Amino acid sequence: MKKIVLLALGLLSSGYTFAQTDTSGRGLYRATPEKKTALKHTKLKVDFNFSNQTMGGEEWLTAAPFFYPTDSLVLDAKAMLIHKVALEEKGKQQPLAYSYKDDLLRIKLPKKYQKGEAYTVYIKYTAQPEKVANKGNLSISDTKGLYFINPEGKPEGYPRQIWTQGEAESSSCWFPTIDKPNQKTTQEIEMTVPDSFVTLSNGLLKSSEKKGNLRIDYWVMDKPHAPYLFFMGAGEFAVVKDTPWHGKVPVEYYVEKDYAPLAKKLFGNTSEMISFFSERFGYDYPWDKYAQIIVRDFVTGAMENTTAVSHSESAYQSEEALNDQNYWEYIIAHELAHHWFGDLATAESWANLTVNESFANYSEYLWIAHKYGKDAADYHLRNNTQQYHQRPDDFKKDLVRFSYISTDDMFDMVSYNKGGAILHMLRRYLGDEAFFQGVTDYLKTHAYGNGEAHQLRLSFEKISGKDLSWFFNQWYFGYGNPNVKVEKHYDATKKQLTVKITQLQSEDLYFQFPLDIDIYQDNKPIRHTVWVNARQENAFTFAVSKAPALVNINPEGVVVMQEQYPKTTKEYLFQIQHAPELKSRLEAISSLETGKGKEVVLAALQDPYFKIRKAALELLEGYQLTKKDLALVEKIATKDPENLARAAAIWVLNDQEDKRYTPLYEKALTVPSAAIKNAALNGIARTNPSRAKQFLEKANPADLEGDQLLGLVSVITNHKMEKYLPSLMPYLVNYPFFEEDEPQRSADFKKAYLWAMSLDNTPLTEQVQQAFKDFTQEENDSKTKQTLWKVIDLGIDQKKKLSNTASVKEQIQILEALKSKIK
Repeated sequence: MKKIVLLALGLLSSGYTFAQTDTSGRGLYRATPEKKTALKHTKLKVDFNFSNQTMGGEEWLTAAPFFYPTDSLVLDAKAMLIHKVALEEKGKQQPLAYSYKDDLLRIKLPKKYQKGEAYTVYIKYTAQPEKVANKGNLSISDTKGLYFINPEGKPEGYPRQIWTQGEAESSSCWFPTIDKPNQKTTQEIEMTVPDSFVTLSNGLLKSSEKKGNLRIDYWVMDKPHAPYLFFMGAGEFAVVKDTPWHGKVPVEYYVEKDYAPLAKKLFGNTSEMISFFSERFGYDYPWDKYAQIIVRDFVTGAMENTTAVSHSESAYQSEEALNDQNYWEYIIAHELAHHWFGDLATAESWANLTVNESFANYSEYLWIAHKYGKDAADYHLRNNTQQYHQRPDDFKKDLVRFSYISTDDMFDMVSYNKGGAILHMLRRYLGDEAFFQGVTDYLKTHAYGNGEAHQLRLSFEKISGKDLSWFFNQWYFGYGNPNVKVEKHYDATKKQLTVKITQLQSEDLYFQFPLDIDIYQDNKPIRHTVWVNARQENAFTFAVSKAPALVNINPEGVVVMQEQYPKTTKEYLFQIQHAPELKSRLEAISSLETGKGKEVVLAALQDPYFKIRKAALELLEGYQLTKKDLALVEKIATKDPENLARAAAIWVLNDQEDKRYTPLYEKALTVPSAAIKNAALNGIARTNPSRAKQFLEKANPADLEGDQLLGLVSVITNHKMEKYLPSLMPYLVNYPFFEEDEPQRSADFKKAYLWAMSLDNTPLTEQVQQAFKDFTQEENDSKTKQTLWKVIDLGIDQKKKLSNTASVKEQIQILEALKSKIK
């Protein structure tokens, strides 16, 4: 699973907050679920009631005692109506006694079955997802398992869809099962749907039979996987077929029909990814197909359902946005990698989620490095690690965590980002050959079964011959990371350099680790790898003929640690010009004091990696720029090979509010790039508002991204260009949250919001509801709630000024219900 939060304007970009858990081992302990029963096979027949948002189901569940004899079967079944339970043998059914309470279906078997002795239970039931009590939390916004999108089929709504979401334990909302990750079962599903729908499930479509205006599709998964990976999807999708992997494994993309022409541009690297991961992991892709589907109103970012990955609608991008970058590509890689780590070899418990999610996270790095080079991969890894560092509560969480409060608490930046970075450290320590052979051994040992962190350690030890308990005790079964102060001293008399590393975290949390130190003389580094012991201070001496131009520690950012090592502007300038590593070059500009070191930032504009050029351009707004500086920026704005760098340069020119750049902006509008057009449109709005109006009058809102319009809000509002409001509403509602930092933009957004709320427009009002639904999943403090209430109240006041029509009443009810929901 990949969690995504896309808040307008990047507000609250630090994103999630998570409950802190006890790590002492003396408190709450979440044991691996005991396996009294082993699932074998799950057969389902289902049909859907759109008006009630329920599902009729029949299930034939084959199981057996795992070890100890038993005469009972206990299944998870959330918010269901149970109509019949029977033992099925040779086509005959024998009714069974059962009780159903607290979402558990307890079935009395007719005899005591022995270990491995299989039986089949038949269950007729109705799934009622709207009655599921658990309503989700920070990482997964809803947990009702089965979702009906636009069930009434309103023409103005999304296309009608049905889809499921099982992780962590929500599959039991749509079929009775033992909803634990250490269960594995094969499956078959018959889905009865409107004939206009296409369907998707795990495995292969074996048959499709039309019955009037309905159709029965029969899907079979003949390899075992965990219940949380079961998936059904149905709707009016286009199915875009891509090049089969190895000529035999189908690769397909399910998208809304309007997006079919872009499906291959979005997902088109999938077959290459399958080949890459098969080779990199030393284990061929183990499933019969690979399909991906984009669904509406998804409750998380994406989900690795075996052979049938689901993506949120955030995956949809315009062609011009895809020309700039496919920002969803790392998520595509993440979910594919789960088909080895999570689907094939599954974490035996949620406490051990790292063996699923940390590997999927690190696989993002592996793919990016393969496809786009080391700079791009290191940038991604560094960004991920920084996100972990920015959440102080995560410092005290073990990677393997048996004391979580809720299963969904495990889906955090520790299991994902920190865990991925820890694997990168382990790879560097072991070397590529041993690391990837260890990966292969783990997969082969636990294929179609379950694994945990200790078993991962044993695979790496088996291959490398090294004892890795020290590493796993620190990084897997402990918490935190080194926070080091670096001091250096050169003794010219002794021609000796001393580097002192002081660990600043508490004494009981000192780490040991190998550390790279680069010493620069004559513009070239000599790398020394030292061992930092688990104590407060470590000092290292090096024979150096003259004072080094730069002493650079952890130059590639391999060690997950925080560094307190201020350098002079001269050192940072040398670092940006001579250090080959992405982390070191990026650190040179990100560590500057505000308003200082302009020469370092300008030097970064020459960097070979465009995201460093882009980062440097974004820093320039804090400096007074000369004509020479602006000429360099203008050159990037017109000639840089990367659209995102060009766009960043245009934004710098925008700040000058100089009409002489208007021709540059006009020319930029002809470039098929969402980012460049966005920057150019905002520049024109500042220098020639009437021209911006002309452009917007002719443009189709569907061709412009929402964030392309942010600098044009005042033009849109002043000229009442209502067609752009649906694109802007998710941003406008956030106006109070940047009132202090950007008062003018906040005022423009508020004015536009009030205008939008003065319209008799139900879909716009529903957009407010959706925007705040997403917002409140992230922020639930009282100050935020009060701010949201005020925004809603303003909207209600505007609605009350309108005629008292039925639609206006409905809009007021929507806003009042939203306010009452924010408790």
